[in-house]
Amino acid sequence: MPVLRSAFIALSRNRLLRRFSERSSVGRRMSSRFVAGMEISDALRVAEAVNQQGMAVTLDSLGESVTSELEAHKAANIYHELLDAIAAQKLNANVSVKLTQIGLELSPKLADTIARNLAEHASQTSNFVRIDMEDSSLTQVTLDIVRRLHARPNLRGAIGIVIQAYLYRSEADLEQLMVDGIRVRLCKGAYKEPPEVAFARKSDVDKNYIRLSKMLLESPTFHGLATHDEAMIAAAKSFAQQRGIDPSRFEFQMLYGVRRDLQRILVGEGYKVRVYVPFGREWYPYFMRRLAERPANLLFLAKNFFRA
Repeated sequence: MPVLRSAFIALSRNRLLRRFSERSSVGRRMSSRFVAGMEISDALRVAEAVNQQGMAVTLDSLGESVTSELEAHKAANIYHELLDAIAAQKLNANVSVKLTQIGLELSPKLADTIARNLAEHASQTSNFVRIDMEDSSLTQVTLDIVRRLHARPNLRGAIGIVIQAYLYRSEADLEQLMVDGIRVRLCKGAYKEPPEVAFARKSDVDKNYIRLSKMLLESPTFHGLATHDEAMIAAAKSFAQQRGIDPSRFEFQMLYGVRRDLQRILVGEGYKVRVYVPFGREWYPYFMRRLAERPANLLFLAKNFFRA
């Protein structure tokens, strides 16, 4: 499985295959299991349907590593439109954005300014923007921007972050974020990282995920545990029950199209569930990382591709 995972991650960076896939009807059909659609209207339609099933939503306009300031502002405008639409339609939804999508690799100052504008818009519409985490080379600058923005009195509670359990540094980062009162989404991590910065063995990542999830569950701040791993979910549920932590104080987060059965079970048990709903034409890197995380998804797609 590690070899297959590495292969999918490598393919996620293949420009020729990406160009072909994103432009072909076959590629779009393959991606539809995990991607809501190409347009904002598709994302809003799916968000409403997920809400009707008793689950909250995070909307993510797919894209990363823009090459111009104009592209960064265009990406930001999609999120501003989403925030207005969420408020107008009274959806139970927030948004998630990557800093490279809003210009981080061009200028940290540009990304900081655009992220601040998004957080201000979220605050004005009683909403929330999550800054997604990318590969480990960007971890520190992402933390710096989020902490700096959250420290602004008008943005406190309107901006959050993602922490990846496979990084050695994550426990120390969590401790600081909890002191700051910043909302965290905890995930395992989906990038290929060197052994100098990240746990290589799945068992070690799992142990760290459980350790970090317990830290978050005991925090007074509302956090999200992003996982489809039933062992991780069982560990969180057991710890919360033992410590008398009410299910309303946290949420489980899962990806659109992955373990829908488990999503429904958790809602039936009284737990909060949020579904991460991506959309947009630049879906290829995201799609390949989903296959890298769980190669069994490839078998599912193969079995269902030719069904009506």
